[in-house]
Amino acid sequence: MQERRKLPRKDLMSYSQVFDLYGGKLIGYLGDLNLIGAMVIGDEPLKVDTKLTISIQLPELPKVTATRLALPVHVVRCQQDLSPEYFNIGMEFELVTDEQKRIIEAVLENYEFRRQPPNYPPRPSELE
Repeated sequence: MQERRKLPRKDLMSYSQVFDLYGGKLIGYLGDLNLIGAMVIGDEPLKVDTKLTISIQLPELPKVTATRLALPVHVVRCQQDLSPEYFNIGMEFELVTDEQKRIIEAVLENYEFRRQPPNYPPRPSELE
């Protein structure tokens, strides 16, 4: 399947709760994030093209006093997860302010899951 993201997604080590701000309902947990969207892992599907305002519970961040981030979004995809009781819900942010971008960047900086390659000794062919 062809990748259609405009920015690479960043997997997070902190699964923050994501709510429908005006519906007051837990949608799921933040799976990945970038400056233009997010993937939420939820136990109920959302219809593609649904527009809503989400509230993301923020993890503890240095120099950030906000505890949540409210963003208008529209659902761009919803697919069943590998675990069939869950759904991967792709959301695109409709509007992100400069302050919200700063907070998203802080979340990515502090909670992005970084895969570090093992530090193996060099192979003999690499020593030449």
